Amino acid sequence: MLDEQLQRFLDYLIIERGLAQNTTAAYGRDMAQFAVFATEHKIQDAGEITEETIAEYQAFLRNASYKVSSTARKLAAIRAFLKFMSREGEVNSELIESVENPHPERRLPKTLSEEEVVALLSQPDTSKPNGLRDRAMLETIYATGLRVSELINLKIEDINLAVGFVRTVGKGAKERVVPLGEIAVEFINLYLTEVRPAYSKNRRSEYLFLTNRGAPMTRAAFWKIVKKYAREAGIKKQITPHVLRHSFATHLLNHGADLRSIQEMLGHASVATTQIYAHVTREHLREAYKKAHPRA
Repeated sequence: MLDEQLQRFLDYLIIERGLAQNTTAAYGRDMAQFAVFATEHKIQDAGEITEETIAEYQAFLRNASYKVSSTARKLAAIRAFLKFMSREGEVNSELIESVENPHPERRLPKTLSEEEVVALLSQPDTSKPNGLRDRAMLETIYATGLRVSELINLKIEDINLAVGFVRTVGKGAKERVVPLGEIAVEFINLYLTEVRPAYSKNRRSEYLFLTNRGAPMTRAAFWKIVKKYAREAGIKKQITPHVLRHSFATHLLNHGADLRSIQEMLGHASVATTQIYAHVTREHLREAYKKAHPRA
């Protein structure tokens, strides 16, 4: 009986839904797998499928270590089958709600330790113009958590060194104001007085950070700067400018800042996005516990 119901479902996909043959074949494979599972659990008719059956099958898929995308596809096939069976009057429509979408695992962002950040920021030779500019840029991005695109698009009018803040426009054209620490203020001041006038001599520019030819700093150029100093600092991790943004947020959280404040400084639309840094902090705590506790 279940085989016959599955065949009717596949016929419906082809004839009424007009799905492509490859798509229908994929549905067929996923439902054939479910049919084997159902048969092993003594289910011979779609009407015998229960919420417990669905929960056990979802557990089976998790234990089989399928990718989240594969699990989602298999569950989508079951959901479509149950909807069809519900319209046919052979399955209770409430059963459809028991088929949950798998939540993709979020990768924890890569961060630097505070010691690694100090090592990185101390690499530029500030006795040289490019070194002083690079130090000012590194201090700024770590002090503010700006995205690299926001950093290179800063204009002179966007910074207030007397008060200690930068104004930036992030995703969704949303403007935000972020505090600027004393060390960052110091190096930006030095850069503005000792380096930038020479860089901008041949062309006027409103942008804060310039190349030695007077052009605005680019994303690729700054990425190379970060990689260069990370290598010189002996940092083995793969590092990008975004790692400094992650480190900014994680270090703030480690030192007691609340998620709402960090959310505003990062320009996240939702605190749920910022929540990932709490997971990073917990991972660090777990590692510290394992290293330090005698019975860990």
